[in-house]
Amino acid sequence: MRFLVIALLIAIIVSLAGALLFVYRDSGQSANRAAKALTLRVGLSIMLFLLLIGGHYFGWITGHL
Repeated sequence: MRFLVIALLIAIIVSLAGALLFVYRDSGQSANRAAKALTLRVGLSIMLFLLLIGGHYFGWITGHL
């Protein structure tokens, strides 16, 4: 579970960096690639949120206290 969460966080950061790169590189010609990268980031963030909620509900995530 821990590795899946870390992988999703890294994918979110890579997608955000890719969108930033597309915004600077395209110079206003077409925001299509940047919009797709940001849409992917939002989808990954929602998936991570649902994974954490589900993991807590099913007991896959336990506290260290």
